[in-house]
Parts: sequence; structure tokens; C-alpha cells
Amino acid sequence: MSQERLGATAAVEALAQQMRPRPKVWRIAANFCIQKPLGGFGVIVTVILIIVAVFAPQIAPYDPLRAYTSLVFASPGASDETEDPPIKLWMGGDRLGRDVLSRMVYGARVSLYVAVASVLAGVTVGALIGITTAYFGGAIDLIGQRFVDALMAVPGLIIALVLLSVLGSADAGGGFMGLAGLEKVILAISVGFIPGTARTIRSQALRVKEGDFVLAARAVGARDWRIILRHIAPNCFAAYLIIFTISMGWAVITEATLSFLGLGIPPDFPSWGGMLTGATETYTSVAPWLGVFPGVAIITVVLAWNFLGDSLRDVLDPRMRGTG
Repeated sequence: MSQERLGATAAVEALAQQMRPRPKVWRIAANFCIQKPLGGFGVIVTVILIIVAVFAPQIAPYDPLRAYTSLVFASPGASDETEDPPIKLWMGGDRLGRDVLSRMVYGARVSLYVAVASVLAGVTVGALIGITTAYFGGAIDLIGQRFVDALMAVPGLIIALVLLSVLGSADAGGGFMGLAGLEKVILAISVGFIPGTARTIRSQALRVKEGDFVLAARAVGARDWRIILRHIAPNCFAAYLIIFTISMGWAVITEATLSFLGLGIPPDFPSWGGMLTGATETYTSVAPWLGVFPGVAIITVVLAWNFLGDSLRDVLDPRMRGTG
């Protein structure tokens, strides 16, 4: 009788657990920000960046390509009352009199798009290579890892420079926001993320594939790709998410570096790296704020995404829990 009561009690507790409302997304995010303040800073910066990028036409006060000849190298806060309506450049004007604030806002679009697209492509391909080679092993693992070793022998920036030299840099006309060649920049940056991701995810997949649930799936006759997609890949998702977040900061730096070297976004189109290029070539002593604002934006975004990645690692990696 006591066993029946215990069974009934356990059933009631299980039912109550199932009926208990799940925490909402905003509550989970709030708890994460409280537990990890630096990660919360990363979340806030990311949300602000997404809002600015999505609503750039509504946020930017002026056309980023329009030149005001009366405000060439205008200092922050300068205004021109002769225009109809009067204009005020809160971050000053560049060498052509274009509004730096508006170019910063539209530059967030390019930085976010390049970061998300290049990291999504590179990290996903690297994860697939790592999981596949770890699961099948043998000759597939040997060939795959030699390919990864070859890529790791060359820095990602050098790979991007070589690819852009072969494919050609981004040219204006068509494509995303009028940039047909932006896909070339994304491809060049994404290749650099493949080897490191493949090596990291492979080590995770080697541990996961020896689990009892994988052996049970094999025992019941599950196919290889079903095991990979349904059992191994989900257990590597935490590592994938951490690599994805941290790599976005490196993608922004790489895009800015390529633009600085003249192989990235066309100079007339607003991008943070391109704005740094124009600021440091000739006009640093004349208008230092032209390099300060995009430089601060790049540093803030990169630090935010690195803090976010570190915090996610502490939360999602069981080995890191209770440390720091």
C-alpha cells in the first residue's frame, strides 16, 4: 500500500512539474544579465546594434551619402542654418561634408550583416566538418583534419586577402544595400573561421559519440546521418553558440581591416572600417573625431560580443559552472 502511495505521489509531482509554467524568455535573459553582468553588457549592446541596423533609415537624421559643402570637416555639434530645414551634425562632418552620425548608423548595418553572415557560414561549415570527421573516423577523419591543418597554418586575415585578391574586392551596384561584391567579403572572412571551429567541435563530438545514447541509437538501427543530426549535433550546440558569439567580434575586426586596406567595402559607402580608413589617411590632425567615433564603435561591439561569448561559455559548459 505504501508503494502505491509513493507511486501516486511521484505521479502527482511529475504532473505538477509538467504543468508548472516555463520561464519566459525575458525572465531568462534578465537572470542571465544579473548573474553575468559582462554578459548582460554584451546582450544590451547586441540589442542596440540590431535596433540601429534594422531601423537605420528612421534613426539616421540625414542621408549618409549627401554632402554639405558648408560643413566640410565640421566639428561635432556644428550646424548650418542656411539649409532648409536647418541641419545640425552631432558627430561632425567628413571630408565631403557628410553627416558622420548618419554614416555611423548605416555602417552598423554593414558590420552586423557581415558579422552574422560570415560567422554563420564559416562556423556552420566548420562544425559540420568537425562532427562528420569525428563520427566516421578513419580515412574521412584523416583527410578532413589534414585539410583543417592546412587552413590553420595560414592566418585568417591572409586567407581573406588572398581570396579577395583573386575574386576582386566589393564593387558598388546591386546586391545587399547596393553592394554586389559584399558577398565576396563575406566569403573571404568566413573561410578563416572554418579550421578553428572544426577542431573545437570535433573534440566535443568525439566525446559525445561515445555516449550510451549514441550506442543505443546504433543498436536500434538508426542511420548515421540521423544519429549525427538528432543526437551528436544538438549536444555540440553549446560549443557552437559560444564560438559563434566570439567569432562575430573577429568578423567585425576583419571587415574593418579589409576596408582599411582598400579591399573591403567601397570607400563612398558607409562602413566603420571605411570611415577609419578615410580618417587615418590624411585627416587625423585636421578632424580627429572622424576616426574616434568608428573606432569606439568597433571596440565596444567587439568587447561586448567577447564578454557575451565568455558568459555563455560559463553558463552552458558544465565544466565551467561554479567557477569565476
